Amino acid sequence: MSKRAPPPLEAALQGAEQIGFTIVSLTVSLIAVLIPLLFMSDIVGRLFREFAVTLSVTILVSALVSLTLTPMMCARMLRQVPADQEGRLAQYLDASFEPMKSAYDRSLVWVLQRQRAALLVFGATLVVTALLFAIVPKGFFPVQDTGLITGVTEAPQTISFAGLVERQQALVKALVVDPAVESLSSFVGVDGTNVTPNSGRLQINL
Repeated sequence: MSKRAPPPLEAALQGAEQIGFTIVSLTVSLIAVLIPLLFMSDIVGRLFREFAVTLSVTILVSALVSLTLTPMMCARMLRQVPADQEGRLAQYLDASFEPMKSAYDRSLVWVLQRQRAALLVFGATLVVTALLFAIVPKGFFPVQDTGLITGVTEAPQTISFAGLVERQQALVKALVVDPAVESLSSFVGVDGTNVTPNSGRLQINL
């Protein structure tokens, strides 16, 4: 005699209870990974802080929806249909899912029967990960970044050449005091790049 299926609301509550711990643990783990990004400083911190906050809030909202809204919608919208009355799509999905489930069951039993080998593989994976972490080059900026910045200056159209040179020199003096600037080149007037006499160029080496 087959076991009677519980009512939709009770089934939804049981399902939420079964996956609740998994969802909470995954949420905490994912947010813990993002915490270091929140406390990074300098340019890297500015690049990743908003990303970390946005992703953390998204993970929290996803966990809340998974534990509240999804079970409620399942209890209200899903209805149990006898197997002989299911549509072709449902029957096809069920038939496709069963081989996957059987393969997972067999692989799980195979691993559990070889626990010592599984622990050895796990340890070897940790060692290889540590070695790769030490060997693989790491950096936040690509190697193609040459540290060269090209700037364009523009003065009023009524400015004289001498006035343009004076302003350009004042800008150069303000830039060279920055410790991040190694050297720079300054150009004013019309040339192959500047098409107007009231403009200038700066090539800054960081």
